[in-house]
Amino acid sequence: MPPSVILPKNWPQDITFLTALHIPPPLTSTSLKVPPPTNLPIIKPPPTPNPLVRITPITTPSHPANGQSGLFALRPLPPSSFIIFYLGTLHPSSTTDPASNYDLSLDRDLDLSIDATYCGNEARFINDYRGIRPEGPNAEFRDCLVETSKGKFERRIGVFVLSAGKAGKRSNGIAKGSEIVVSYGKGFWNARTGNESEDQHQGDGS
Repeated sequence: MPPSVILPKNWPQDITFLTALHIPPPLTSTSLKVPPPTNLPIIKPPPTPNPLVRITPITTPSHPANGQSGLFALRPLPPSSFIIFYLGTLHPSSTTDPASNYDLSLDRDLDLSIDATYCGNEARFINDYRGIRPEGPNAEFRDCLVETSKGKFERRIGVFVLSAGKAGKRSNGIAKGSEIVVSYGKGFWNARTGNESEDQHQGDGS
């Protein structure tokens, strides 16, 4: 991390803050390049720290992450809008640590995943909705692209506000001050109960 980068408020000292995806050798960014056109959204990297969110310690005893942290909206976030990239260390999915709470599958065909256990950005603090928001998640992980140079694009995982839905029940998006929560998926919980994983998308706000 460049010394000029300002850390987000409440960032833990033992985790390396990233402003871009960490790609260790022998992997290279070439593995992530995709030819346009594509149906995936093209996202412009947000400023650092991300002005839409804040890492906040959880002090409510009934909260599943009490004593840890969550990610909260600093302003109203409209339906389907982009919030933040999920950053961490790129690695072959075959090398995933089964005990990691921060590993997300980026591309199964390319056998690539992102793990934010030791380094990442604010997105690593997003909690699962269970026990927090009875009506369900208000955000989700989606595949997207970032333009690295003119006409060249790379795969990324982004966090987006859920769409308004067919009935418009989520038309208000995420309110200012609300916790941003997703569904970790069956794979995350199956792995922790000894069942075979069905979905590699994982994350943890702890």
